[in-house]
Amino acid sequence: MTEIRGRVYLVGAGPGDPGLITLKGKECIEQADVVVYDYLAASELLGYAGKDAELIYVGKKGGDHTLAQDGINALLVEKASQGLVVTRLKGGDPFIFGRGGEEVEVLVEAGIAFEVVPGVTSAVAAPAYAGIPLTHRKFTSTVAFVTGHEDPHKESSNIDWQSLASGIGTLVFFMGVRNLEHITTQLMRHGMAANKPAALVGWGTTPRQRTVTGTLGTLTAIAAKAGMTPPALIVIGDVVGLRERMKWFERRPLLGKQIVVTRARKQASGFLKMLSNAGAECLECPTIEVVPPPSWDALDKAISRLSDYDWLIFTSVNGVSFFFERLFGSDRDSRALQHIHVAAIGPATAQRLMDFGIRCDIIPENYRAESVVAAFEGIPVSGKKILLPRAKDARSILPEALTRMGALVDDVTAYVTEIADHNVETMLTRLENGEIDCLTFTSSSTVRNFKLLLPPDKFDALVKKTRVACIGPITAETAESLGFGVDIVASEYTIPGLYAAMVDYFSAA
Repeated sequence: MTEIRGRVYLVGAGPGDPGLITLKGKECIEQADVVVYDYLAASELLGYAGKDAELIYVGKKGGDHTLAQDGINALLVEKASQGLVVTRLKGGDPFIFGRGGEEVEVLVEAGIAFEVVPGVTSAVAAPAYAGIPLTHRKFTSTVAFVTGHEDPHKESSNIDWQSLASGIGTLVFFMGVRNLEHITTQLMRHGMAANKPAALVGWGTTPRQRTVTGTLGTLTAIAAKAGMTPPALIVIGDVVGLRERMKWFERRPLLGKQIVVTRARKQASGFLKMLSNAGAECLECPTIEVVPPPSWDALDKAISRLSDYDWLIFTSVNGVSFFFERLFGSDRDSRALQHIHVAAIGPATAQRLMDFGIRCDIIPENYRAESVVAAFEGIPVSGKKILLPRAKDARSILPEALTRMGALVDDVTAYVTEIADHNVETMLTRLENGEIDCLTFTSSSTVRNFKLLLPPDKFDALVKKTRVACIGPITAETAESLGFGVDIVASEYTIPGLYAAMVDYFSAA
């Protein structure tokens, strides 16, 4: 019987920015039974893997390999020989100083089918994110990629230092931080001018990117003073001089800021994207999870007699989503609301209603319950029936105020927020180390739940080193009442408003 063999995809994961994965690389992760990944492969890429996929970390961090290369080779053969689809996720490009060639040789010898999916190499991406074009018609038409540390078991170097020093316009050295002095000395010894522009780009394309520049003769001292550590690329050539005009990535307003996002995971994606695009390193630590109520009876009963209501008021996107889920489940659609006036708190809630073809009659100027009350002051609601589908245990100010105005209010639970504890250990460790720059809160419940995740005896010590940003004054009041010092409060009580307030704060700082 023929032995069943699997397949191995050697996929270049790109230089660090998860957005630089190729479409084919993403597909290989999605269809993999096993993902074998490196230290430099962005962790976000693992989110593309199937829920049943086996994820195996093999290290490959400079000087600290969780699994030696021979062990990795054997692992690929073992998994593929079991008939599994294996995606070998390697930082950068597999065939540019990624030892992909060695892994392919082992697969060929074992008769394992394989494919190579090239990736965006850090040699190109990191300088580009640092504002350094490797070639330029006014400066050079040649570029060379060189390893910063050769095989330590080799008897002699096969790097032609003379040719590099005199015959190549731009040099890019991989993994050369620890050998920076040796590299610069060799180039100067073989004729390259000590005043040749040079740069060191650390953690290229990630929020931790840092770039220092100098000359061939000064870069070693400058890098040491700046505390530059691996992973980093050395770029040498006249094109480095273009960086001051062309740098863009490191001008982003939140570059390198570590920000904790406590919003529920389903609602966090837009906020995360805004922060990431501004250069922040985001840690998702959702403290609330939005779930259905224990019983749908109350909401279903209200939906069954929609014809009785004059007004429908939504206070959140979640309320809209759950309401329409139950409405459609009752074999009806938006036409059931044709006679009802609709109000919403905030543009996001109003936009969610537009997804169902419903335009709001009232959108308050400020995005809080008090503004809804104010908006209704000029509208006769006495004797009118109002349906208010919202979160369990929401603030009572809105139904109480409408009742005082003579309205008949049905305050119905459409969803429940529960405490969540994703990434808590990572978050606590970073807080203890003083690495978190900002905690973000988008509702009072996120604040309350977040505090429950912190050890009471360490609360003051953990939060005193970080900034706190709140979506509006109600959330800020809750945070302050629980002992948080609030530094940022959005003037517009929306996610874009919170983002803008954070950018303004950190830009000024």
